[in-house]
Amino acid sequence: MTQRLTVIKGDGIGPSLVDATLKVFEKLKLNFQYDFVEAGIEAHAKHGELLPASTLNSIATNKICLKGPLTTPVGEGFKSMNVTLRQKFDLYVNLRPALSFPGVVSRYENIDLITIRENTEGLYSGEGQIVEGDHAEAKSVVTRQGSERIVRYAFEMSRKLGRKKVTVVHKANILKSTSGLFLKVAREVAAQYPDIQMQEMIVDNCCMQLVMNPYQFDVIVTTNLFGDILSDLAAGLVGGLGMAPAANIGKDIAIFEAVHGSAPDIAGKNIANPSSVMLAGAMMLEHMGYLKEANKITTAVKDVINKKDRITKDLGGTYGTTDFTQAVLERL
Repeated sequence: MTQRLTVIKGDGIGPSLVDATLKVFEKLKLNFQYDFVEAGIEAHAKHGELLPASTLNSIATNKICLKGPLTTPVGEGFKSMNVTLRQKFDLYVNLRPALSFPGVVSRYENIDLITIRENTEGLYSGEGQIVEGDHAEAKSVVTRQGSERIVRYAFEMSRKLGRKKVTVVHKANILKSTSGLFLKVAREVAAQYPDIQMQEMIVDNCCMQLVMNPYQFDVIVTTNLFGDILSDLAAGLVGGLGMAPAANIGKDIAIFEAVHGSAPDIAGKNIANPSSVMLAGAMMLEHMGYLKEANKITTAVKDVINKKDRITKDLGGTYGTTDFTQAVLERL
């Protein structure tokens, strides 16, 4: 049976990076059928909606989606499309690996850590947002159910991958209600996994420790806002957001994407690094059970960068998106 996938090319540099990744799938002879749907600025211009119903229906039907970066208009009352998608489909896991690639300019080598971020609660829940003159409020929502399932996912994934340590990041010393509940639940869950070390760390200390000695970390699990910040910091350890893929995973549906934004200032210039979306594609294949093909993509990207074969400007080269993509295709 042919697998159907939903594809959102996105805004800015999104279409070129997604097209590059689809060429990689084609080279691997993956017999996928694609439903190309719209979201973001282009969708709003055509349909008056950032996330048309047809797009949401396609994701609900196909269960798997590859998504380019989207642009949410700033300061115009629009809710983030990424937050909307995560809440609509209860994609409670945000999975962001940070992996060193030989050849990428960075002060660190051999980084291999994963940030697991709760994706639907916390300050990103969108509840209780009030602006009245010079006074603004936002409500942070943390539940036992939300905390338990994300921490359990972290420990189950660590056991499956042979990871030895989970660091639970919190701010329970100050945020005694929300962060306190998260930490309490994390301790209860960790007690059920005696084979995996559990470490507790306050978020500000975690930021410092990631910079001073990132090798002490294996898997990090934390709440929504902290996870957003820490995963970007972790990406900086391995060369930046151009090398940072992400997965948003729920019970039945998963959306795979680059961590970076749509970068409209360089759209259409054929200079963007497609690695992040290609690696998100590899994560998607792994999630679907195509382990061999996923490994081939990661290996090909690694080899192109390590040998500096037609690499993009952000990687220290002078070539464009299409050149980099061709170098990957040749290795496949």
